[in-house]
Amino acid sequence: MAGAIGFIGLGVMGEPMCRNLARKSGRAVFGFDRADDPLQRLAASGVKRAASLAELAKQCDTIFMALPSGKHVQAVCDGEDGLLKHAEARHIIVDLGTSPVEMSRELAKHFAAKGARYADAPIARTRQAAEEGTLSVMVGADAATFSELQPLIATFATDITHCGDVGAGQVVKILNNMVLMQTVVALGEALETAKRAGLDAKLLFETLAKGSADSFALRNHGMKAMLPDMFPERAFSAEYARKDISYALDLARSVDIKLPGAELADKVLGETIEAGYGDLYWPVLARVIKISRA
Repeated sequence: MAGAIGFIGLGVMGEPMCRNLARKSGRAVFGFDRADDPLQRLAASGVKRAASLAELAKQCDTIFMALPSGKHVQAVCDGEDGLLKHAEARHIIVDLGTSPVEMSRELAKHFAAKGARYADAPIARTRQAAEEGTLSVMVGADAATFSELQPLIATFATDITHCGDVGAGQVVKILNNMVLMQTVVALGEALETAKRAGLDAKLLFETLAKGSADSFALRNHGMKAMLPDMFPERAFSAEYARKDISYALDLARSVDIKLPGAELADKVLGETIEAGYGDLYWPVLARVIKISRA
């Protein structure tokens, strides 16, 4: 089916993105996931089920992947029955997750050898933004590929930035996450210091929000998770956060720079996982700061 869109990975972020594509793109959409429940829910929006990656590649010209890590992207592309095996000149393969920069560039070369195109387009913002179609997306692709993808990405994003060639989107996203994670570590340290100094933590965060320390991290990770000490499962976990900070440290090594702030965030996230909080929403690192600073 010419012009159809494929979507691999229908998890917390992938399902609403796929739904928005189906509702707004005007094109047929095929979904692929190991779990059955999201495919059943998406059927109400017209998403067709693909039984295999081979079927998805046969039916679709543009294929989006919303997978947990670069390791999963590599498996879907390079696996025994992966997308590379079925790639043709008509295909554009798009990674919406956060993946290593060099891996993205290598996959682009492998798809190019089959005549296909590859783009990295990692997403930012929250689950609610995915539902509402207001994500931010950082795209690494040549200009022609970006022009083709932009109207499709616009079905689930309001801020779309062309960062440069393949890999550039990942560089920006990795650094975005690095800054965010270092900020949340600072918030955790401020929170615990305020409590020990006898200050009301809610007053602290509300006052910081009125000054130069205000940030997205403060208003969301701080006020909505760290203050009430609420860290649900099936949100972006400490395990995933540490994966992303490891990508930042790998990127830093590749350009010969040392990042002590990122190293601290990696250390705190490692302690968080060791404490048994690896599956919880990653600002749970505040609990470890409370214990480790005792």
